[in-house]
Amino acid sequence: MIRKIIKIDEEKCNGCGICVSACHEGAIGMVNGKAKLMRDDYCDGLGDCLPGCPVNAISFEEREAAAYDEAAVKARMSGKTKKEGTKPSPCGCPGSLARSIARPLADTQSAPYHQAAPIPSMESRLSQWPVQIKLVPVQAPYFQDARLLIAADCTAFAYGSFHNDFIAGRVTLIGCPKLDMADYSEKLTEIIRLNDIKDVTIVRMEVPCCGGIETAVKNALKASGKFIPWQVVTVRTDGSLV
Repeated sequence: MIRKIIKIDEEKCNGCGICVSACHEGAIGMVNGKAKLMRDDYCDGLGDCLPGCPVNAISFEEREAAAYDEAAVKARMSGKTKKEGTKPSPCGCPGSLARSIARPLADTQSAPYHQAAPIPSMESRLSQWPVQIKLVPVQAPYFQDARLLIAADCTAFAYGSFHNDFIAGRVTLIGCPKLDMADYSEKLTEIIRLNDIKDVTIVRMEVPCCGGIETAVKNALKASGKFIPWQVVTVRTDGSLV
């Protein structure tokens, strides 16, 4: 049948994942860091996902598509809720789902600034300023022959040894494509193109909205025309590495 259904522009999509939770029918999923309409019969064509998209990557189109199957949607969502043991996040972003993380008692005992006494102090390994992608100049002198770290800003709080394991020996850039509502690809392309970067490490959280920063770096590496070694490290919300 010909009917109204959503269309997702993958070129515009920054991988924030907001539409995934905004879609109450579960018709949208994340594939390779991009939002994708997974099943036509799960999309009711009402467009609850449109207002939440920060980059206007979702629109309507009329095309041949399977009819909306409300019964199938209800059965799927009921099974998903039971399996996950939680309700979808009311704020529309799976990365904002509230949860508690259990820690050993020694980590939370009384000490100055709530720091546990057995944990040794750690010096900062940051080698430059600023660190925000939006603020850093594209041809700062510290970029020459640099090992570049591009990280989602939540990663340093989630992963305890972030300074020693990732910042040490690297030039650090941080950002959040969801909160900044920005695509960093163009600026990162200029940084990589205009400087002699040795390698790039991307550190992101496991939540869908962090896919935007990974996608931006990959697009920048491709657009720069340079072959530079790169790697992606993913941090879980409990602070462990994937």
